[in-house]
Amino acid sequence: MSRLSKTSAIAGAIFTALIFCLQVSAQTSLPGISTEDELRSDLILAPCASKQRAEAVSKLFQRMGAAETEISSEKIKDVQNIIVTKKGRADETIIVGAHYDKTSDGCGAIDNWSGIVMVAHLYRTLRSADTQKNYVFVAFDKEEIGLVGSARMANSIPKENRKSYCAMVNLDSFGFTYPQVLTNTSNAKMTDLAKSLAAEVKMPFGSASLAGVADADSSSFLAKDIPAVTFHGLSDKWKQYLHTSSDKVENVNAASVRVGYNFLLAYLEKLDASPCSVFRK
Repeated sequence: MSRLSKTSAIAGAIFTALIFCLQVSAQTSLPGISTEDELRSDLILAPCASKQRAEAVSKLFQRMGAAETEISSEKIKDVQNIIVTKKGRADETIIVGAHYDKTSDGCGAIDNWSGIVMVAHLYRTLRSADTQKNYVFVAFDKEEIGLVGSARMANSIPKENRKSYCAMVNLDSFGFTYPQVLTNTSNAKMTDLAKSLAAEVKMPFGSASLAGVADADSSSFLAKDIPAVTFHGLSDKWKQYLHTSSDKVENVNAASVRVGYNFLLAYLEKLDASPCSVFRK
């Protein structure tokens, strides 16, 4: 039994009840709730070569139902962000993002192919749903060298339009434990929403600051006064895996990723139903 299969089997028994609660809390009309096997089948496709990752992201979105013409490759100078949009009823927008680039060590399966897979599956589930808000699903380039891709996108939003961007939800590095909030890159009110949702579905809630140690793409939007939050699914052993040769698919727990996906689906439902100004100061 591979390490991925063994840890998933153990964690599966732990997470089953939580997954059920999260599915019940999400919109019952939503089609295409992803299974653990479906998520695993895309997690194992994590490309180890940096030059293959942009194309792999586009192909993943196509497997999730996006037509090739619906996938925008936003090139700003030397940065290539990959974007798929979903129209809602109101002229308000939620951004859901994850970075697809990796460091030179490892395959970037944890950091951050896991986040990319979650964003793509969230898109698949929400693409045909009747949502209040518009959604922009984005795979950011060049996060690892200073949040470059997300900064380019945030800077491209005209100042007069920023108030119509209700929230930005960033997903970065999953596969160890329950979803948690990185507080040094997150809006306090959006963190409180995550805490209350965790209590509602009886999930352990974790949050911590890694100020001076780690940053994330949500910071680019916070800098433009757009409410943002970063979720991750790491344990206290994260330094043994991230940015090392151990960042590979064998060390990703697919059951943990599925819990993160289900939690984020329920979290986005809460955001969608909230007034656009509620998370601002």
